[in-house]
Amino acid sequence: MRISNPIGVLGEEAACRYLMGLGYTIIERNFRKGYGEIDIIATHKDVLVFIEVKTRTSEKFGTPFEAVSQKKLQTLLKGVNFYKYVLHPELPDTIRIDAIGVTVRNGVVINIEQIENITQF
Repeated sequence: MRISNPIGVLGEEAACRYLMGLGYTIIERNFRKGYGEIDIIATHKDVLVFIEVKTRTSEKFGTPFEAVSQKKLQTLLKGVNFYKYVLHPELPDTIRIDAIGVTVRNGVVINIEQIENITQF
């Protein structure tokens, strides 16, 4: 894991626990390719799910979901295509990209929200 931000680490750990509680199988974390990173790669009900996690301690600079820009989505799509079609064609063909927003106060996760299918694939 290459996250150096402790708040980011806390958010990703919380997101993984949240997803596993919903029956997701985590297959990889922090997948890096030269043009970007995918925070969590999982499967759920025969769907390959790529998850962007954004963690915030306040909404001073916007909600966690507001940090998922169009540029970030384009980078994610490149990573998704490379991961699925070049490295792992054996994984499910149905693909979805989700975002998880985590809010942390005083080192404690106080809220986790998931938005499924943040882009049409």
